[in-house]
Amino acid sequence: MDRVRRPRMSVKEKAELWKRWKRGESLSDIGRALGRIPGAVHHVVSARGGVPPLARTRSQRSLSLTEREEISRGLARGCSLRQIGSHLSRAPSTISREVRRNGGRRHYRASVADAQAWHRARRPKPCRLALSPLLRALVAEKLESDWSPQQIAGWLKETFPDDPGLHVSHETIYLSLFVQSRGVLKKALIAHLRRRRRMRRSKHASTAGQCRGQIIDAVSVRQRPAEVADRAVPGHWEGDLLTGARNSHIATLVERHSRFLLLIRLTGKDTDSVVRALAKAVRTLPKGLMVSLTWDRGTELASHKRFTVATNVKVYFCDPQSPWQRGTNENTNGLLRQYFPKGTDLSHYTQADLDAVARRLNTRPRKTLGYRTPADRLAATVALTA
Repeated sequence: MDRVRRPRMSVKEKAELWKRWKRGESLSDIGRALGRIPGAVHHVVSARGGVPPLARTRSQRSLSLTEREEISRGLARGCSLRQIGSHLSRAPSTISREVRRNGGRRHYRASVADAQAWHRARRPKPCRLALSPLLRALVAEKLESDWSPQQIAGWLKETFPDDPGLHVSHETIYLSLFVQSRGVLKKALIAHLRRRRRMRRSKHASTAGQCRGQIIDAVSVRQRPAEVADRAVPGHWEGDLLTGARNSHIATLVERHSRFLLLIRLTGKDTDSVVRALAKAVRTLPKGLMVSLTWDRGTELASHKRFTVATNVKVYFCDPQSPWQRGTNENTNGLLRQYFPKGTDLSHYTQADLDAVARRLNTRPRKTLGYRTPADRLAATVALTA
């Protein structure tokens, strides 16, 4: 299958991403601002445990780009290294090392030398937990006993008052858990924290204005017409999101009468993105083929009223933690795992890829349909209503 290949985020894009993350914006909001899917944003943020990287600075003792340009011009004029050093108020040995490690007199280039020096300077300072095996073992032991990082930090100071080498701040413990690239504490220890967050959130992050945990004016599945339950009448669908790696999702819609499947590519899990994608897909169906849609309690359909206005499709919501109330969709999602195993990054698939997978399932005979295919059953339905 052809997959969507997007260029990696530039340094400028990542800087904008972290600026917005520190302001408390959601993954979806950041993705829309950058023209990226939320999964791409999540990949960058989760790799650092939600902790923005520190701005890099040069040591005042390092050669600057301006000084390197002076070295390059001096070499071009045939000046000695001692003369160049005297002109820059630098030791001759400093100039000698600089020229030798960057191609010598004949090949020295200021811009190349400066870029290489900036790259070589990327030497992260190891944290205290990495330098002390005993301290690391003590912290890991207490985390496994469900102690909080703050309790551990306080206990260490009380227990080893005369040994600063066995003191560590609670912030260092948190960072060692969230930023796995440090390679100090095992990621599994996060499960022992009070709140099992896997990355740091901005103190400005808020759910204000977001419909979380509730869906306003939701109509219960119990109020759904009886004709929907017996599957005798076509036009009633069930829907849900199939979740993949890096916060990626696709929408799955299944018609209850024929078991016909639609797969819809999503650019985000937020309700605006989901409603827009669902409405666009529904408008491609023959008129009257979708009368109702049964969804779970996911807030991705919080804007269900806007979906109904756009499509004239009534939306019913299942009871909390009652997936059997949309069993056809649950079963279909299980079948889809053959093509999209858990841990798959679903953002790589194009709509054409999803259509191809849906076509495979729709042309496969089903025992529950008397070994007819969903496509045949749907075609017969459309012919009868035409």
